[in-house]
Amino acid sequence: MTPGEKTANIIRMKLSEFRFDLPNNLIALYPPENRGESRLMVVNRKTKTIEHRMFSDILEYFDDGDVMVTNDTKVFPARLFGQKEKTGAKIEVFLLRELNREHRLWDVLVDPARKIRVGNKLYFGDSDLVAEVIDNTTSRGRTIRFLYDGDHKALMKAIHQLGETPLPDEIRFKRKVEPADEERYQTIYAEHVGAVAAPTAGLHFSKIIMKRLELKGINFTPLTLHVGLGTFRQVDVEDLTKHKTDSENFNITERTCDVVNEGIDSKKKICAIGTTVLKALESSVSADGHLKPIEGWTDKFIFPPYDFRIPNALLTNMHLPESILLMMTSAFGGYDLIKEAYQIAIKEKYKFFSYGDAMLII
Repeated sequence: MTPGEKTANIIRMKLSEFRFDLPNNLIALYPPENRGESRLMVVNRKTKTIEHRMFSDILEYFDDGDVMVTNDTKVFPARLFGQKEKTGAKIEVFLLRELNREHRLWDVLVDPARKIRVGNKLYFGDSDLVAEVIDNTTSRGRTIRFLYDGDHKALMKAIHQLGETPLPDEIRFKRKVEPADEERYQTIYAEHVGAVAAPTAGLHFSKIIMKRLELKGINFTPLTLHVGLGTFRQVDVEDLTKHKTDSENFNITERTCDVVNEGIDSKKKICAIGTTVLKALESSVSADGHLKPIEGWTDKFIFPPYDFRIPNALLTNMHLPESILLMMTSAFGGYDLIKEAYQIAIKEKYKFFSYGDAMLII
């Protein structure tokens, strides 16, 4: 493919090409009873074949020396419910990210936004936690300062006590957030706090399945990408080249680079566990096609066609129509093959979205 042909193809890909009818009852509202009990669709790009398996069968597709790159970000209870001073109006405050630790500044979304102006104070239950609105950022966005006497650790403890697990709207609008979600909307290897959405491909792994993979010689190595709400943000332009994604903070260590690059040089499978890992890996590639360490921000938006340099396998979930996650998956698996796979998934009643079934693309 010449550069001109590639450009033509990029321009040709439109939002409407990622539209499909998804029955509401196929959006999973709960995870399976136990981790690892989801279904697994295996899509083979070389043979153009599709298999129907269970997630525990993933062991059959990897061998000694293969690499699985995980995202060890940890979800925190980012959704708070407060009251506006004087009026007592109920306000939802969604913490997007910490802007300044010393001054306790946070970037947030508020709802209903029309009631919240600069200078307003918000109170959270009977706690000592108070927030002051100090700036407007977008129509729903605000910058707030927490007024709190304790140190950062105490502040985060208060947020954890008052906050709610940030399940996506597609789930929480259909059922209440439950205590079990605190554990299930989190990978078992989550370590670094900062995500407001779970890297959901990793939710399928149980300790037993990971141990069996390790005993087979598969090398697990982590990176950290703090998943933001931009993951779920609606694309509102038909021409995908005009869509801008939110920046997300990520970190890839030298140790992880060593593991991945050794796998590349040994011609092993490098499997991205989720689209967040896919995005992070492709955001730090050296000129010779190896992974390099980095700590920073990425707003990389991947859609077909795209030439992947690092990963050659992808584990992901079943995604919603017109989502950037579906676009990334289609870029990796090939637009036509993934479109066919999704048609089959609907016919076979696979479960979609964060708590749904898995897809392995090899």
